[in-house]
Amino acid sequence: MSKNDPTAATPSSEGTPDAVEIATLGGGCFWCIEAVYQEMKGVLKVESGYAGGHVPNPTYREVCTGTTGHAEVVQITYDPSVTSYADILEVFFTVHDPTTLNRQGNDVGTQYRSVIFYHNDEQKRIAEAAKKAATSLWPKPIVTEIAPLDRFYKAEDYHQNYYRDNPSQPYCIYVVGPKVEKFRQKFRDRLKQ
Repeated sequence: MSKNDPTAATPSSEGTPDAVEIATLGGGCFWCIEAVYQEMKGVLKVESGYAGGHVPNPTYREVCTGTTGHAEVVQITYDPSVTSYADILEVFFTVHDPTTLNRQGNDVGTQYRSVIFYHNDEQKRIAEAAKKAATSLWPKPIVTEIAPLDRFYKAEDYHQNYYRDNPSQPYCIYVVGPKVEKFRQKFRDRLKQ
């Protein structure tokens, strides 16, 4: 991506990459996806939020009703010299079940849909290829939506870093933890040191 691309940014602090890129993904509860990508090499920041809906500045309570059209998503800022968009999507298609429509486990509703919100045509192309490649991982058809990102709304502060801040919470132990462990086992070479 060029430096004029809105998905690229140039941080000014010493020791940060010259260019970063952004991926926006939904794979069920954003706490799960956030926790996985926070451990991935090359990922600089992960923010939980909402995308794909028709209500401006939605709240968590509104999104939970399933009437705003939003999905729970994470926005991942990463260093493309360390990890690629294709690598990020390979992890995405491995750690959540992309074959269940509007649900992940007991989390049910359109807000939990599997979705890739692309930022440009190159991301769209890579997403379509990654979805096709992921068919070898799953016995059922993949239902992941691929759509252009319109707006990303950052979720409330208490949703950020949820797994890190609440590791003893039952949902974190029984739902988030197994996804993080799956990532650690399958992608050891992509773990932050």
